[in-house]
Amino acid sequence: MADGGEREELLSPSPVSPAKRLCSWPSPQAHHPRGSPGAAGGGAGGVGSSCLVLGARPHLQPESLLDCAAKTVAEKWAYERVEERFERIPEPVQRRIVYWSFPRNEREICMYSSFQYRGGPGAGAAGGGLPFRRGIRLLDSGSVENVLQVGFHLSGTVTELATTSEPAVTYKVAISFDRCKITSVTCGCGNKDIFYCAHVVALSLYRIRKPEQVKLRLPISETLFQMNRDQLQKFIQYLITAHHTEVLPTAQKLADEILSSNSEINQVNGAPDPTAGASIDDENCWHLDEEQVKEQVKLFLSQGGYCGSGKQLNSMFAKVREMLRMRDSNGARMLTLITEQFMADPRLTLWRQQGTNMTDKCRQLWDELGALWVCIILNPHCKLEEKSCWLQQLQKWNDLDVCPLEDGNYGHELPNITNALPQSAIHSPGEPNSLSRPRRTVFTRAIEGRELHWQDSHLQRIISSDVYTAPACQRESERLLFNSQGQPLWLGEHVPTACARVDALRSHGYPKEALRLTVAIINTLRLQQQRQLEIYKHQKKELLQRGTTTITNLEGWVGHPLDPIGCLFLTLTEACRLSKEFGALLPSDMNESRPPVYQHVPVAAGSPNSSESYLSLALEVALMGLGQQRVMPEGLYAQDKVCRNEEQLLSQLQELQLDDELVQTLQKQCILLLEGGPFSGLGEVIHRESVPMHTFAKYLFSALLPHDPELSYKLALRAMRLPVLENSASAGDTSHPHHMVSVVPSRYPRWFTLGHLESQQCELASTMLTAAKGDTLRLRTILEAIQKHIHSSSLIFKLAQDAFKIATPTDSSTDSTLLNVALELGLQVMRMTLSTLNWRRREMVRWLVTCATEVGVRALVSILQSWYTLFTPTEATSIVAATAVSHTTILRLSLDYPQREELASCARTLALQCAMKDPQSCALSALTLCEKDHIAFEAAYQIAIDAAAGGMTHSQLFTIARYMELRGYPLRAFKLASLAMSHLNLAYNQDTHPAINDVLWACALSHSLGKNELAALIPLVVKSVHCATVLSDILRRCTVTAPGLAGIPGRRSSGKLMSTDKAPLRQLLDATINAYINTTHSRLTHISPRHYGEFIEFLSKARETFLLPQDGHLQFAQFIDNLKQIYKGKKKLMLLVRERFG
Repeated sequence: MADGGEREELLSPSPVSPAKRLCSWPSPQAHHPRGSPGAAGGGAGGVGSSCLVLGARPHLQPESLLDCAAKTVAEKWAYERVEERFERIPEPVQRRIVYWSFPRNEREICMYSSFQYRGGPGAGAAGGGLPFRRGIRLLDSGSVENVLQVGFHLSGTVTELATTSEPAVTYKVAISFDRCKITSVTCGCGNKDIFYCAHVVALSLYRIRKPEQVKLRLPISETLFQMNRDQLQKFIQYLITAHHTEVLPTAQKLADEILSSNSEINQVNGAPDPTAGASIDDENCWHLDEEQVKEQVKLFLSQGGYCGSGKQLNSMFAKVREMLRMRDSNGARMLTLITEQFMADPRLTLWRQQGTNMTDKCRQLWDELGALWVCIILNPHCKLEEKSCWLQQLQKWNDLDVCPLEDGNYGHELPNITNALPQSAIHSPGEPNSLSRPRRTVFTRAIEGRELHWQDSHLQRIISSDVYTAPACQRESERLLFNSQGQPLWLGEHVPTACARVDALRSHGYPKEALRLTVAIINTLRLQQQRQLEIYKHQKKELLQRGTTTITNLEGWVGHPLDPIGCLFLTLTEACRLSKEFGALLPSDMNESRPPVYQHVPVAAGSPNSSESYLSLALEVALMGLGQQRVMPEGLYAQDKVCRNEEQLLSQLQELQLDDELVQTLQKQCILLLEGGPFSGLGEVIHRESVPMHTFAKYLFSALLPHDPELSYKLALRAMRLPVLENSASAGDTSHPHHMVSVVPSRYPRWFTLGHLESQQCELASTMLTAAKGDTLRLRTILEAIQKHIHSSSLIFKLAQDAFKIATPTDSSTDSTLLNVALELGLQVMRMTLSTLNWRRREMVRWLVTCATEVGVRALVSILQSWYTLFTPTEATSIVAATAVSHTTILRLSLDYPQREELASCARTLALQCAMKDPQSCALSALTLCEKDHIAFEAAYQIAIDAAAGGMTHSQLFTIARYMELRGYPLRAFKLASLAMSHLNLAYNQDTHPAINDVLWACALSHSLGKNELAALIPLVVKSVHCATVLSDILRRCTVTAPGLAGIPGRRSSGKLMSTDKAPLRQLLDATINAYINTTHSRLTHISPRHYGEFIEFLSKARETFLLPQDGHLQFAQFIDNLKQIYKGKKKLMLLVRERFG
């Protein structure tokens, strides 16, 4: 890998073909004696074996001075520079330089042959990608043979063993290298991928692990120089003979050019040698197939983030970070190639034209891309020309119209990375902010990084030493650079910018420097927290009276594009992570899913608190960031990112095993957050649009509960609030810059994630309810907090259900206190949803009755007595009262007689009240509930009669009438049926109306009661029913049996059938005949030929009715003659009439 002082051309592509620099030969006078060109192996004295894994030397043998020098030269200098610098290089020195020029670190091979290297020692073993693992298996199975190193070129064969479906295949592999980097690879397998194939891996690892078994030769030009003319001619002729079909045309062409004195080949001194290493001007970087990088990124983008392509692109970003950590110039080069493909994504233009937002997955990828470029620009070891080149490219991308904005349409409101000017400072007086905001793209922060440098002397001292403390005699200017304990602070920048420096140091392979700067930043945050606390103490009385505050944090740290808190946390925990030795690389990744294991690592010298560890600092800074009071950003994506980032940090915190030291840190920080005033999201007074703390508080509550219950409940109860739904903004509230230019005034801002936030609030409350089971006082406090702060009926209902489940376990006794809390919550839900539509309302009512039943008879009596504040009349009668007096409830509660009577009395009272309020819906239920009490039943019946003349429908009255008949009150049923008939209107063509059955039942009832009742009902039937078939059916039924067969006491039936020639049936008969006549004319007006047969059948039914009176046949004949005369134009139909009726 290149180090800090080495020149790296990060944006210009490296050559992918083997180096073929021109090698000239010295004059005979300068010639030095050469040894025999035999096998060189690894040299004498076992030095060659020092290239084992991680360079471990067996038996701790010291390296020779020759090897020490050769290793350094091989890593730092191009071989051409060595040749130019020294006129005479002894052959043993040449051999050792060539020997040490091959890469020595297996992690570097792993990095270029897998996606999944995780950055720690041993991570490449468990997480190595498929090519790397396969390469190890090939090596271990002895598949690598014929390995030969000629100068800076390694070749060999790798055999894929035969399988059941495939024969064994041998591939030729060639590798060129320079200064411990592989510069080109060739394999017969034809691999097309970003990374090296398994065969290249196998050959490389063979050279690293078994260097003593590799035949080593000097560059071929050196060997040729030792030959005389005859030997050279023999060499060339044998070479051509061995490969005459491939090289003969080329050999002849070269011979012709050499023999021509004017040829181009003769104008150059020397000849190319692919084994002679790189020239001075060649770029020294690892081989990276640029075309494959482009193709892969284009393919993944074309899949739209689906089919795992999002994971693949994230793996490529992780690979960039890995390369940066190894200080590999290909990191920036690969990121440039990725960015070019991202900018060429055709969806960018489409989204812009359609005015639609990109998908969340794509937006997250762009965020990572922008953060990586900030890392590149802040590279502490890059040269100015490199940085300038990157910035030019970034500016070109930034200026394109399709370049995504930092936060959708809202990214322009955040302060810039250098904190140079507040955004409002660039606006003209009186000019609206929203109309002149600068455009901020995903690359803006990286471009702003041009102003940042690493030359500040205080910064240099912080990152370069663990023992940098305040001098004994401080100048005035130095007092702000240290805290009271003498520890250095880093006050010069906005927190996210300072954290971006940490990320850059960590990402570029400076973990110790990143740790030192992280500690300085945390000390600065501590000092700021302390000062903010002091300020709040002076303003506390005023703020508490006012009940609101302004947001002083310009941008939140959680959900920030640079993820400052996540960066600090990761830097600190990486220093505490237990890692395995980079031993044998196993072809298994079984351990990848295991959570990390951390240990306490004391903060380096200079910390006044000797017990302080990096792990406790990680917990502290995460709590600071998550507890920061911050305004909710605008826009769906920005708000979603706040929630997502918070959940990511909390999931990382949950991986920490809380020991005594971490618990102390947790307690201390929680107390500070509770006392923190307007700077803390858990302070006493917060801004109306402050990001809620529910998810964070749920973690704190669960973590603290076993150690400090009082503090955990105090904190969770404080966090229950959701001010955005509790307070309406005051008219003069302009503290939130987002709403200074509001077009449509609204009570609530546009919180797209409000549903998620409310569900988290509910989760926090549920967690507290579960923990407080059995504690009456705490449960009462939690209930009050729920009733005060939760505004969604569905969520309160969920809490009520949760509390009920917890209070009534199947395997233990009921917790009455928690059960009462469940009932209280259920009652609140009933009150909240009584006058609003809720599709779960019926479920809620049934659940409440179940809960009240579980609580006991007093609860049931209570909800029956106060029904009007909880239920609609229909719910109260059909569900609540009916369930309360059911046999199941009586058995469940084991009620005695007085208790049953009390419940029944309450139910009857409720029934009558509901019937008075809504007789249409409740009269029948009231009658049912009052059956066993005569007085109440009579009252319910009278309510039904009184309401019948009003708004009750015929179907409601018929239903009640049938009920009365069923209960043995036929006369009352007749009265109600008569009232129902007066509400009915059945047209001539409504022969399938649902009320027909009710009409037939009413007529049957009146017929069974006697002639007087039938005579009273028939006028109502004639007035209400105009359908001929229904009337004829009624008429037929009335003539089949004698009236008065119901057996009413005090009445006698004559036993005679009624005549249609006398009242009351004569009136019904005339009405039926008239209905047939009118219906016939109505049907003939619009009749079609396909209905002729149906019409003839209708006339047949009409004839049956016409023939009932004595002169009926004459009437029907006259009726038919009239039809023939009136409708003689319908010849076919009239023909059918003549055929049937004459």
